Amino acid sequence: MKNYFALVDKDPDSAFGIRFPDIPGCFSAADAAEDIVPNAVEALQLWAEDMPVPEPSSHEAIVALADIRNALAKGAYLVSVPLIDNDSAVVRANVTFERGVLRAIDMAARERGITRSAFLSSAARKEIEAKH
Repeated sequence: MKNYFALVDKDPDSAFGIRFPDIPGCFSAADAAEDIVPNAVEALQLWAEDMPVPEPSSHEAIVALADIRNALAKGAYLVSVPLIDNDSAVVRANVTFERGVLRAIDMAARERGITRSAFLSSAARKEIEAKH
């Protein structure tokens, strides 16, 4: 999985702006701080569906860029955004859980009206995104 740095900035009367220094033209926005990474993940995925993505630059290479240094000096910050492929092919996986955990997973999935697999996939995606 590749991770790209996104620059996040915010003016007092606007949403959070999100842009990718490695991928000019790929950008997003978020009204709330907790939506920054999920919105950035979505923008990156949509971009990657139609456009080639370069190899991600290192943190050192990103902060060496003059415009990034200037933005950081003005209060912007960088977040790491995972590129989770939108590969919709379904693959069977054999996993092992404690019985009580599996019961809790199944109950949570039923409450949401989804399958165990859909629940686990969604939970894994959220955990991967939250790490960044």
